[in-house]
Amino acid sequence: MKFEDFVCFEAAIPEFHTSDRDGAIEELISSLDKAGKLGNGNGKAITRAVIKRENEASTGMGKGVAVPHVKHKAVKDVVVAFGQSGAGIDFSALDKQPVYTVILLISPANEPDKHLQAMENIFRNLQYEKFRRFLRQCRSAEQIEDLLKEADEGSSL
Repeated sequence: MKFEDFVCFEAAIPEFHTSDRDGAIEELISSLDKAGKLGNGNGKAITRAVIKRENEASTGMGKGVAVPHVKHKAVKDVVVAFGQSGAGIDFSALDKQPVYTVILLISPANEPDKHLQAMENIFRNLQYEKFRRFLRQCRSAEQIEDLLKEADEGSSL
């Protein structure tokens, strides 16, 4: 599974308007909703599910990145949105450092294999410092899209 299979580039947020975790999650879900990726009227329920999941265990993996994720019956396809914060957001990350890149993943509840495939792709790329650094430098949806296409092509980022 490649980024182009599940990332909604039109929902990318180059700079969050908020400075807190829940606000960042709400912004990404709202952006996905506006892009028509969540079905009618499901944004609030999905927001509650993601925040509930985040309260149970932080998805701040460290190194400036968080990957909040949830499986939800309202979505038909795996969808991901990227958001950035120049100032950093407290996600209670493992390394106790601020998060600058948030990658929100929402998957159909009845397709756990697709959820795992998307997670594998995301984390395979995030393991590389160069990828994380380039991602953090993206300031537009177009730059994020270009970077992820390079990653899909196997470019040595």
